[in-house]
Amino acid sequence: MSKLTAIYPQAIEHTKNKVMEDMNYYLETKESLPSFSQYLSDRGHYLEQIWVNIWLNKVTNDVPKNEKKEFLREKGFEVQGVDRKLINKLFRDEMREYQPFHVLEWTKETFSDKKEEWEQRYQQAKVDFIKRQEVTRLEEVRHRIRAMIEETAGDMLEKDYAQVYLYVRHFTSKQLAADIKNNVKFKNVDTFALEEKLEDEGHFNPESYTTVAKFFEELTGDIHKSVNWGRSLYEYQTYFFVYESLISDYLSELIPERVLEKLPVEIKEQFQETFGEKLTASFIKGSLKQLLNEVEDYFIEDLQDEYLSDLLKIADIPFDLSVHQQIFEKDFAERERKKAEEEAELQRKREAEERMMEDIFGQEYNPSFGRRVRYILHIGETNTGKTYHALEQMKEATSGLYLAPLRLLALEVYDKLNAEGTLCSLKTGEEEKIVPGANHFSCTVEMFHEKENYDVIVIDEAQMITDKDRGFSWYKAITKANAREVHIIGSRNSKPMLLQLLGESDIIIHEYSRDTPLEVETKEFHIKHVKKGDALICFSRRRVLETASRLQSDGHTVSMIYGSMPPETRKKQIEQFNSGKTKVIVATDAIGMGLNLPIRRIVFLENEKFDGTRRRLLTSQEVKQIAGRAGRKGIYDVGKVAFTKDIRLMKKLLIQEDEPVHTFAIAPTNSVFERFQRYYRDLGTFFELWGKFNSPLGTKKASLAEERSLYNLIAGTEIEARLPLMDLYGFLHLPFSKNEQVLIRQWEDTMYAIIQGTPLPEPPYKERSLEDLELAYKALGLHLLFLYRLGERTEAIYWERLREEMSDKVQDKLKTDIKKFVKKCKNCGKNLAWDHSFPTCDACHSAKYRRTRYAEDF
Repeated sequence: MSKLTAIYPQAIEHTKNKVMEDMNYYLETKESLPSFSQYLSDRGHYLEQIWVNIWLNKVTNDVPKNEKKEFLREKGFEVQGVDRKLINKLFRDEMREYQPFHVLEWTKETFSDKKEEWEQRYQQAKVDFIKRQEVTRLEEVRHRIRAMIEETAGDMLEKDYAQVYLYVRHFTSKQLAADIKNNVKFKNVDTFALEEKLEDEGHFNPESYTTVAKFFEELTGDIHKSVNWGRSLYEYQTYFFVYESLISDYLSELIPERVLEKLPVEIKEQFQETFGEKLTASFIKGSLKQLLNEVEDYFIEDLQDEYLSDLLKIADIPFDLSVHQQIFEKDFAERERKKAEEEAELQRKREAEERMMEDIFGQEYNPSFGRRVRYILHIGETNTGKTYHALEQMKEATSGLYLAPLRLLALEVYDKLNAEGTLCSLKTGEEEKIVPGANHFSCTVEMFHEKENYDVIVIDEAQMITDKDRGFSWYKAITKANAREVHIIGSRNSKPMLLQLLGESDIIIHEYSRDTPLEVETKEFHIKHVKKGDALICFSRRRVLETASRLQSDGHTVSMIYGSMPPETRKKQIEQFNSGKTKVIVATDAIGMGLNLPIRRIVFLENEKFDGTRRRLLTSQEVKQIAGRAGRKGIYDVGKVAFTKDIRLMKKLLIQEDEPVHTFAIAPTNSVFERFQRYYRDLGTFFELWGKFNSPLGTKKASLAEERSLYNLIAGTEIEARLPLMDLYGFLHLPFSKNEQVLIRQWEDTMYAIIQGTPLPEPPYKERSLEDLELAYKALGLHLLFLYRLGERTEAIYWERLREEMSDKVQDKLKTDIKKFVKKCKNCGKNLAWDHSFPTCDACHSAKYRRTRYAEDF
């Protein structure tokens, strides 16, 4: 039996009832009996609409979607894939003519020529009308009396709150005394972890609790049910819930009785006259539900502020209002005195902490540039020769230091200077290459040490000072550099911030513009358009490998660059592109940081990137930084830029004026740690103070999240106990990939080896896949970081050679494994197009969509 057939008689019965209701309402308003024909004349139009309204509403809501579709299909409609709303509209239209129930005909058959029945219905309608009026009148009286009761109760509570509180206070004191004497204390556990068995810890010690609120946090041992967003939750019960219920019950008896006493006599008399019974406390209780709920919270809040000892001492004192009033006033005065003392002590501690914070952090992040240092700013777009001109000045100096954002750039400058006859050593944390007689150093920016002096210091990519994780390294280098000249290289939008930071220092500004213009192509790029000198940009290692694999299968020779690639491997990939052995390069945005390559055209395969939190559109600065690598004077006098979609939007980002940056990152310095150790010796306290420290205007604190995460692994262990604070922080601050669990375990094992005086554990590695080799390279790098920090330079030579071999293996693995990185559907394994935006093919996506829709239908 179909739903349609089942609900049809229900709809007829509902319609008949509606007709009867309409008759009654019509008749009760008439002074004299109207004829049946008059009723039909007045209400006939409405009666005709009743059936349609009831029937359409019922079939729309009660008939399932699949039955509606089947009905329409039989009528010749095409319903496959049709929207739900349209299905309902078509079905309703058909139902208007489906077996209509003729309401007027039924009404006439039922009441025509039945005058006696019609008259009886009229008389009954009038009786019902009078009864309803009386009920309404009584309800109005009841409502008026309830309003008077609420008003009286509100006035009473406002005036007598203090007295009522004394009753509640004494009631609660007796209950507290009984619970503390008779019940047991349970070990405090997660109240939601019901699978954890509670442990009995014996009787309560009342001296363990200052306030009633503290006692209320204890567990009763029972299970408590609560409702949250319509769902029942079960948890271990605390005494708060018990006393909330007890006090609520007590107030619901106490307050109605007091209100009944204070109600005017005339209200009580009116109630008895109207309802024939005396006004009772029970009726008043029902009238004050909302008010009782509200005041209950006030009483419980005041009780929780009380000292538990004050309530326990009044439990055995018989209740007398004046006696308990005197006791409470004395207790309250003493509590206020103690609170004032506690607040004064807290204020003293706050002031002491503020003085300590000022001493520790002080003017550290409001630097004074009183030293005789000349700052030379090289400001301009990417690929404009800024770094070249700064390095030329450094080469002419008696000693120099180049600070790079990437190990690869430091390595590139190291090679360049030595090739040009300027002896230069390399320090990057993971490696040291000391050239005898060299007075110049090429380093990563994290290797800067404020106590070293040079004739010239060059700080590259200074706009990185705004980076929330690494920016403090640029801040420290700029503000603490000891040199005759400090050359700072930055983007145009970093200029205002750098000038603000340098203040009244001796500053010379050189601004640079591109010799090779950028030209955005008007057609969307397709992989079949790839040509020699192209650099294809995407934002994940896997996408780089998949794209390179596709290009190689199409007959192109390809170089690759991505973040986790070993710098030596990256260098070889670049050399192959520079020498012409490879015609195309596929890279992540790592290509935008200082790498000078003969790139004819930059192609953005993606316009979005994942920033660690979400996928977002590239910023204008990111587009410019990457696109600026296109063009090489003397090779490509115009730099081409292409996009796969949204060309107008991306071109706008490329040409728009950048918003100046005014905020830079700061982090702890050696001076800060030295001052901190005058007060404390543990890093846990330091991290806590760093969190409280309000950084100066225009700065943002480094989160130190990675250092704090590592610290949590060894906090309270012999590692913390046996290492000096600054040494320990130095190990926490080692620059390695802290999202790799293998490397974190290696770091922890090595730390234990250091403090136990045993040989450092060998870095773990596997060689089964490209990922294994890249991780092994990082593990070797972390091992070298420890060796350099411990001064084990001789032993480091062996591991450096091993790391170079690992880099060669990565290079070889890239050649052999690149064919494996074909973009495939994660469900069926089918090859996907190079620019397919999703991890599944269209067929798998459609099948999943169909399954979802099918499930919705049922």
